[in-house]
Amino acid sequence: MLKLRNRYLFAPIKTGFSDGSGVVTDRHLSFYRERSRHVGAVIPEPLYLDPGLREIPTQIGIDSKDKEEGLKELVKTIHEGGAGAIAHLNHPGRMANPRIPGNLFISSTDRPCENGGAAPVRMEESGMEAVVSLFTDAAIFAEKVGFDALELQLGHGYLLAQFLSPGVNDRDDAYGGSFENRARFPLMVVDAVRETVDLPILVRVSGSEMIPEGIHIDETVRLARVLNERGIEAVHVSAGTVCSTPPWDFQHMFVPMGKTWDFAEEIREKTGVKVAVVGRISDLEHAAQLEKRFPDAYLAVGRALVADPDFIGKCLGSIPEPVRPCLACSEGCLGGVRSGLGLRCLVNPRVGREKLEDAPAQAPRSFAVVGAGLAGLQASLTLRERGHSVDLFERDEVGGQFNLAWRTPNKESMSKLVPYMKNAVDRIGVRIISSEARAGDLQGYDGVVVATGARPRIPDIPGLDDYRVYDILGDKELPRDKNVLIIGGGLIGVDVATALIPRGNRITIAKRTTDFGEDMEAIAKTLSLKMMKENGTTFSDHTSIYRIEGNRVFARRDDEEIVFEDIDLIVISTGMSSVDYLARELSGSVPVWLVGDARDVGNARTAIEDSYLTAREL
Repeated sequence: MLKLRNRYLFAPIKTGFSDGSGVVTDRHLSFYRERSRHVGAVIPEPLYLDPGLREIPTQIGIDSKDKEEGLKELVKTIHEGGAGAIAHLNHPGRMANPRIPGNLFISSTDRPCENGGAAPVRMEESGMEAVVSLFTDAAIFAEKVGFDALELQLGHGYLLAQFLSPGVNDRDDAYGGSFENRARFPLMVVDAVRETVDLPILVRVSGSEMIPEGIHIDETVRLARVLNERGIEAVHVSAGTVCSTPPWDFQHMFVPMGKTWDFAEEIREKTGVKVAVVGRISDLEHAAQLEKRFPDAYLAVGRALVADPDFIGKCLGSIPEPVRPCLACSEGCLGGVRSGLGLRCLVNPRVGREKLEDAPAQAPRSFAVVGAGLAGLQASLTLRERGHSVDLFERDEVGGQFNLAWRTPNKESMSKLVPYMKNAVDRIGVRIISSEARAGDLQGYDGVVVATGARPRIPDIPGLDDYRVYDILGDKELPRDKNVLIIGGGLIGVDVATALIPRGNRITIAKRTTDFGEDMEAIAKTLSLKMMKENGTTFSDHTSIYRIEGNRVFARRDDEEIVFEDIDLIVISTGMSSVDYLARELSGSVPVWLVGDARDVGNARTAIEDSYLTAREL
């Protein structure tokens, strides 16, 4: 039995903090040290069982002696924080990363993932025995370095789920067909690990793979019943498959909250097994509700602990401060890992930089911050936390453009960030001055941080006199039943399109290149474009608009002349330009720092990061 100080678990999340050799690094230790202070146990990122089975190049391994010292230090760090340490063991099967040289691809089938990837080798029994050995060797290794428990991955579309899933397993032998046959090999792994080590074992499953032909809750209940008979510690109930339904796997803001909780409840009620409940447990209200709904269960928290390392302390009442909200956007926690930067977070610029010490300023000074968008709010917070006095100037609404970010379908969670940051600057003693800051108003400060953002870049098109830009999202009532032409197909253009579609508008979106939504987070991009296609959006790529006459828009698509007829509304989304004139006006009279979009147009995450990194040096 696993004995922990409380029932909160930090769910496994890929960090991308290794150096390519698979060893634990100082970045891992700093990251997990901050997140071990309040939880019952930490499940570090999935540990690869062999270098040829990596999902990302910078994953931690548990396959050879050179990993031993680092893993011992990782366990020690987690224990020093008062938490237990649980090793998450996973074999990706056909989901191994095809971009990593030398990776191996095996599965219950020889078919690749529907979303792409390498064609795997259909496993024979000798290959199954080898996989069992990989798991038992890793289990012995985990026990040796001091882990308190193991978690085996039987969900999310990885190898053992590739046997369980009727949508993947197309075998006609003893390992395919019936549920008993499909479960045979995964249970071989579970049984072998149980017989090899004395550690408690959790098993992670997908309550449903959320595809018609995949695993559904009825079979997951059957699996949980069998696992309970084997005396496992708990069934950790998630959803989805990385291959086909990654939004469910990542519990993205585009999928409804609470489905995994319902799966966990059904499994608990029908089998009696202890469950670990997971899935967007990210605010105090939901945590309190789930504590009552599942009095004997583990509560597994993932990205909320990335956004706020003290989230569990706040749930338990030991830290009486507001929660820094997780937006379920995957912008940093998925996008950062995929980009090679390592784990990042839109709302928490310290993620991946935990080694940096935010020391108090040696000589507190007075600063003016101009612009109260995300960049200005973060600069004000960091400056004030370091002991400086801060006046924050904003002539319009605090929050800037981000006040519109949540006004598109499925992005309601983004509405939490500006109120949190506004509350934070109020609590910490930043003075907000509701007026425009002119150069003459700023001469008495020791320094000025200019966070004036960016403005839309308007193309020079003859006849372009009547148009809207991104601020259309702020209208109390959006247009209805119009023929809308959106010029520009990046994040803003796609967001405007998805906001207008539910109002019965007919959308045409024109772009000079081919990659619509090119600057969007991957899951949001995929689902937004899917919505647009399903609602009849016309995508016009390689399109250059050169003249507008009334409701007719003339363009060239490649070498073809085209005309968009009967256009009622034009929305321009052809990029943004930095607003930096104030910095030029102040040059030479007072020290000035440009941050966020005023310095370099980016996105919400880069604006917050840039402001934090700049302000912590002032």
